[in-house]
Amino acid sequence: MRKLIRIYVVFLLTTISINAVGQTTGSLLPGGAGNWKLSWADEFDYPDAQLDANWYSVNGAQSWILCSRWRENAVVSDGTLKLVNKKESRGGQDWTSGSIWTKTKFQYGYFECRYKYAAATGTNNSFWIMTTGTTPTVGKKFEIDINEGHYPAEMATNLHNWTDVTTDPATGKSTHPSWSKSFSFSTAKPDITIQFETPVTTKRIRFSSTYGAHFHIQEFRIYNVNAAGYPSALSPTADTDVAGLVNFVRDPLTKITSSGVYGVGYETQNVADGGLVKHWVSQVSGEKWLEFEFASAKTIGYLQFVNGWLSSGTWNAVITNYKVQYHNGTDWVEMATYDASLTGMNLGKEFHTYGLQWSKDSLIYYFDGKPLRKMKNDFCLSPAPVYLSEAIIPWAGEVTDAIDGTQLEVDSVRIYERLATSVQAKKTVSADVQVRGNNLVITSEINLKLELFTLNGSLLTVKSIPSGSYSMTVRQGIYMVRLSSNTAVTTRKIAINTDQ
Repeated sequence: MRKLIRIYVVFLLTTISINAVGQTTGSLLPGGAGNWKLSWADEFDYPDAQLDANWYSVNGAQSWILCSRWRENAVVSDGTLKLVNKKESRGGQDWTSGSIWTKTKFQYGYFECRYKYAAATGTNNSFWIMTTGTTPTVGKKFEIDINEGHYPAEMATNLHNWTDVTTDPATGKSTHPSWSKSFSFSTAKPDITIQFETPVTTKRIRFSSTYGAHFHIQEFRIYNVNAAGYPSALSPTADTDVAGLVNFVRDPLTKITSSGVYGVGYETQNVADGGLVKHWVSQVSGEKWLEFEFASAKTIGYLQFVNGWLSSGTWNAVITNYKVQYHNGTDWVEMATYDASLTGMNLGKEFHTYGLQWSKDSLIYYFDGKPLRKMKNDFCLSPAPVYLSEAIIPWAGEVTDAIDGTQLEVDSVRIYERLATSVQAKKTVSADVQVRGNNLVITSEINLKLELFTLNGSLLTVKSIPSGSYSMTVRQGIYMVRLSSNTAVTTRKIAINTDQ
């Protein structure tokens, strides 16, 4: 999808400007475009058949999801890639969708994809990296889910270790080390549900909020992994609505503690009374929290709670932030967070950019240029392909006929290499740079390397220019110019042939 940019006159050092979430100008690259070199990109501005030049496609059924996936469901048209969901019987499943992965493998750098979700619950809209084949000689088999997005406004980040898989001899079930954290960008609401792609086994769960006043929790439920599904959070009979449910909060041996109570009648134990009439109401100031400690380790598949209080059809005092954590025996680990400063978005209506900065030391997850999560990289140390996948799954919300015809739509995928030496670490190149009509004129006493970028960091051209005066014709627009020698570098923004 090609974008139109209003042109203005400017000649400055590299800058980044991030306005409201989803509204960005300049580069989204960490530290600015001057620190990165575009190494691979797909803008999907070609006929559909050309997709196969750079991507493989799944063609067949996949038992762990509710759809089979096929090349026909991956469609390139009008400058974007669409992974289309269809209600049709194929491959022994009732739905079809699409999933592709790059023929090239990559290791380290900045990975970004600009896309919007399929606009229906029950869809998994994914941009991810995973090793293929046998265990690599360095590190382990891994899966980095940069985003497993769920409509309307959830971003889910995951890291999986696929080498250290263990199987319980009693049940035959396999597990592997994984680390998940989700981010909600929806508006504040009373009913909160969190379903885990990878179940968590723990003895302790902690909920906390820094909401500025006292607030109500009507009921807090922590459920087992249940194949039959889970109830509505707002149901007063939730624990008996679906067969097979076990609410660990209501186990008589579960210890429930809190940060405090607002007053008599609002006791902590009200969060586990099985109804929505009595509430726990927190103290007025400070961090508010609930902690649940089980008598033995429990495997958790789903968590939900109801907050606020209802009056004349209106919910009041709905919290604007929260954090849910589990204890791994040593530390508290975040599973889900919510912050109202990032709310009100519909990720199935708007394009957003999801990114990962991957180095041998760390993994940093980004949303529209803003870092959301940083992890130590202990085992993602080998090249791997990049995946774009759409799937229909029950843990992404209710699966209904509304999914039919929806699509994950991808505008671009870009992969950058970090320059060996950052702009900040080098001296500044001494050169005279001028714009004369449609010509960029550079005068220097030494030979230089010239790189021309779009504002979002896409490399347009690379030239070796001799000492003296050098001129090149550039189309109207705003660009980033990087000039470098063996010992110095500078990056500047230029405007070509504007009327301002």
